[in-house]
Amino acid sequence: MNYVIIGGDAAGMSAAMQLVRNDAQADITVLEKGEYYSYAQCGLPYWIGGDIEKEEKLVARDAETYRIKHGIDARTEHEVTSINVDEKRVIGKNFEIGYDKLLIASGARPFVPDWDNNHLKGIYTLKTIPDAKKIIQRLKGKRRNITVIGGGSIGLEIAENVCKAGHKVRILERSARLAMNFDKEMTDHIHEKAIEEGIQLDLNHDITGFEGDDEGNVTSVITNLSTCETDLVIVAVGVRPNTDFLTDTGIHLDKHGAIKVNRYMETNLKDVYAAGDCATQYHRITNKDTYLPLGTHANKQGRIAGLNMCGKPRVFKGIVGTQIYQFFDLTLARTGLSSREIEELGYAYKCVQARLPHVAAYYPTHEPLFIRLQYNEKTEEVLGGQFIGTKGVDKRCDVLATALYHGMTMQDLEELDLGYSPPFNSVWDPLQQTARRRS
Repeated sequence: MNYVIIGGDAAGMSAAMQLVRNDAQADITVLEKGEYYSYAQCGLPYWIGGDIEKEEKLVARDAETYRIKHGIDARTEHEVTSINVDEKRVIGKNFEIGYDKLLIASGARPFVPDWDNNHLKGIYTLKTIPDAKKIIQRLKGKRRNITVIGGGSIGLEIAENVCKAGHKVRILERSARLAMNFDKEMTDHIHEKAIEEGIQLDLNHDITGFEGDDEGNVTSVITNLSTCETDLVIVAVGVRPNTDFLTDTGIHLDKHGAIKVNRYMETNLKDVYAAGDCATQYHRITNKDTYLPLGTHANKQGRIAGLNMCGKPRVFKGIVGTQIYQFFDLTLARTGLSSREIEELGYAYKCVQARLPHVAAYYPTHEPLFIRLQYNEKTEEVLGGQFIGTKGVDKRCDVLATALYHGMTMQDLEELDLGYSPPFNSVWDPLQQTARRRS
């Protein structure tokens, strides 16, 4: 069987390894637009900040390893420009290759709006190792005034790491608050932490363009409210699926441009599959397809795509919208639906929130943990939750994600048999204590 995979990172190589393990006759070709295979995109801000010392730490396997150890024709700098679905051929700038089965795992790219003068030097996005290299090189030598555009998870991670590296940081955000996928009651803690760490927050700022010097370097950001002087800009306002090359193929795309797939990672075209940041994900709570590009989803979808491509049927069970990231000493986590998302769906719901110690209150290491839960007003089925604190956040978020995966109720949360010992928990876990406060 002749398999062709477009994209050599999380989804693409997860699929490729399943083909290697399950089809002894597999002839696998992977076409990667860049020069790197299987690297940790989520680790890039921490490389910029210095927590990760070497580029090599970010690369799980390079192309040569796939070629020599696994027999995969792993090609670099092979950009696909179109697909002839009738003749089952993939076409690039200087190549053309046929396939029996095709996986599109082309990922996503940072989105940069059509702002005035967005071509100026010193304006960056962060998605690849070469992107990070450019930023690291530009930051060398002296303290810089850095503007981060975007207050979502990537923007906050970048802001934290360049701040920790000794630079002066400003976040420009078009909305009234940071981290819009959290409820307002939770984002107040994020604002306080940013200000405490010396980050300047400019909210409700809609970017219109940039100004530069005679040498073409960016010198300021122009918004609807002010002109902000800067030495360097990092744009983190979201991503778009890499699907432009699919024009005229007949592949169905959603409103974001992501490839619509079924639970087997199949597209609407025979023998064409898609997975990862270029594809949709089934959401278990809404029972609808959504677009939430994350590395965890890409790895799972890629693995399932590979199994289905070689005749070992496996269903993608879906996501519940779990995210977690660090912002200085805070851990920010959420799973399920936020209040805004629930309201957009028109569900009748209630919220309950609490500030509780993350372990037994009398134990000397206890730290405050902020929890907010959303649940169905009629059935009490859990719909989502958010967590912020310095300790114990990840544990509670993962417990709630498991509860959401299985459609549990608030009473079910109360009755869970969770571990207890004063250094690790209270007799009643903070998640359970919060659920009990609804009555």
